[in-house]
Amino acid sequence: MIKTKDTTSNAFRHLVEKGNPPAIMQIVPALNSGGVEQGVIDISAAIVRAGGTSIVVSAGGKRVHEITKFGGVHIELPVNSKNPFTMYANIGRLRKIIRERNVSLVHACSRAPAWSALRAVEGTDARFITSCHAAHKLNGGAFKKFYNSSIGKGERVIAVSHFLADYLEQNYQIDPNLIRVIHRGVAIERFHPNSVTPERLVTVSRQLRVPEGSFVILLPARLSRTKGHMYLLDAIAALKRRDVFCVFLGSDIGNESYRKELDDYISSKEMGGQVRIETKCDDMPAAYMLATVVAVPSLMPEGFGRVPVEAQAMGRPCIATDHGGARETIMREETGWLVPVGDVPAMTAALEEALSLDARGRAMLATAAMSHVATHFTNEQMCRATLDVYAEVLEQRVHRQANAAR
Repeated sequence: MIKTKDTTSNAFRHLVEKGNPPAIMQIVPALNSGGVEQGVIDISAAIVRAGGTSIVVSAGGKRVHEITKFGGVHIELPVNSKNPFTMYANIGRLRKIIRERNVSLVHACSRAPAWSALRAVEGTDARFITSCHAAHKLNGGAFKKFYNSSIGKGERVIAVSHFLADYLEQNYQIDPNLIRVIHRGVAIERFHPNSVTPERLVTVSRQLRVPEGSFVILLPARLSRTKGHMYLLDAIAALKRRDVFCVFLGSDIGNESYRKELDDYISSKEMGGQVRIETKCDDMPAAYMLATVVAVPSLMPEGFGRVPVEAQAMGRPCIATDHGGARETIMREETGWLVPVGDVPAMTAALEEALSLDARGRAMLATAAMSHVATHFTNEQMCRATLDVYAEVLEQRVHRQANAAR
């Protein structure tokens, strides 16, 4: 088992050692599945390990216990609401928490909470930062663009990719000197081939009902039209191979009508025996290990995209669409393939190449992919860099308080 590394930044540790242990409040709409939520949980644990106080505010969710398990405090508020009256009421609620718990810094991780938090810190000593996790659409007119702009109003703005940093600069004219690019990280002690036992592989294989001896193409993503399921189906059909089995693994909650369309499309192509839709898996590392290739055929650019990184950490070949964060996480033709958006022949060719790798080729790709993730995309790196940003802003707060005391 790989040991986790120290996630404490020297700058953050210095604040604690000087007798100024910070209280950090992260605000996220809810704590369910998702990359943003995972990041909040990981950073909360890192704050506590570093000697600070971690407070997470959300509307609740199935992962709240992961905050408290590692020493954080969770406070439930309706910060997931986009109702203007609720957002306004949240200003006072958040300000009360800031004052009662002597919060040093507020980190808003979504647009609606960012508007409330921006106002809540007024009249307090708390500093305010934001993070951007997606390139929100700009086709909703001036009001939508204004609503989106809250995510760029922090004293520092964390972007989870250079793609998003460019998006913020170009569309919201944010000073690039205020943007800090921090890629998301994965827990490589969990996402590592050696961590998956044969028993877990058997369990997940039975759950996903993978035919024995099949080449498995895995698309792990919620069932949404933007994730490119039908595009991938077209490419698999073009392979004309009966030894290939595809698993769509992701929740269909809120997208039941698309689920029906997808089922109908599978039937229309007579691929029912080659494709299975599963909405839940509690052991993603084992699911990746079952995959011969992992596909990420997103039709819209991902702000970062955890799947390509998790797949590479597991030593799996990955094929993704050539846009968004995938350009920063996949080493083209070394750890995976990047194909043009919606290009069925290109996706088919990449699938054929990945499926045709011999044992030596797969081993070389796996080694390169795992090394790539370990070097650039670990949970420890993400947490340390985030705490560095906290410390950077909080040093200014300490200096301001010291000057005011003179």
